[in-house]
Amino acid sequence: MLSLLPNKRGVLRLLCIGAHADDLEIGCGGTVLELLGRQPVSVTWVVLSGAGGRAGEARESARRFLADARQSRVLVEEFRDSYFPSQHAEIKDFFEKLKSEAAADLILTHAGGDLHQDHRLVSELTWNTFRDHLIFEYEIVKYDGGLGSPGAFVPLSTRSWRRKIRLLLRGFATQRSKRWFTPETFEGIMRIRGVECNAPSGYAEAFYVRKIVI
Repeated sequence: MLSLLPNKRGVLRLLCIGAHADDLEIGCGGTVLELLGRQPVSVTWVVLSGAGGRAGEARESARRFLADARQSRVLVEEFRDSYFPSQHAEIKDFFEKLKSEAAADLILTHAGGDLHQDHRLVSELTWNTFRDHLIFEYEIVKYDGGLGSPGAFVPLSTRSWRRKIRLLLRGFATQRSKRWFTPETFEGIMRIRGVECNAPSGYAEAFYVRKIVI
C-alpha cells in the first residue's frame, strides 16, 4: 500500500475544517491524534457553526484533541446551522480570509458527496479556495446515511482510536441524548475501515481524495 501522508522534515501544517461543533472529532479526530503522535504538527482548527453552549464545547474539545500539537489555533464561527447554502457569500468571504492566514500541507474537510447541505458547501468552498493543496475529505456517520467507498486510509494505533472515542464522549454533553452518539457508533465505522485497509490495530479512519500529485 502506497503511503501518501506528508512526512516532511520540520513541522507539518494541518488545516482542519468542520461545519459543526463535533464534525472534526467524528470525521478525523483519530487521524489528528495519530499525526500528533508521529511528528511535530501545527494545527489550525476551524468550526464554522458554534453558538451558545456548543461554542464552548467546541473550544474545549479542540483543546483536548490538540494538547500535543506544537502550535494550535482554534477558530469557532457563528454561521447558522443548517442554513449554510443561504450564507454562501459570507462563508466564502471567511474562507478567503482563512486562506491568507493559514498555510497548510494537508487539509481535512467534509466529503463533497455528503448528504448534509452544510457539509457539502464546506467541501465545495474548501476546493474552490485551496486549489493547490492536498485535501482529504472525511466521512460523517449520520441518520441520512451516505457512507460510500473511500480510497484513502489512516490506520490508527489502539491508543489513538480509543482516545478519540473517550474525548468525543467527554466533550459533547449536548449530544449525549442522541441515539447515534454512542461509543459503538464511532468504534463500528473505524473497525470497518480498519478491515478495509488491513490496519495492524484493526481500526482506521478513511477519506476521499480527488487529486494527488506524486
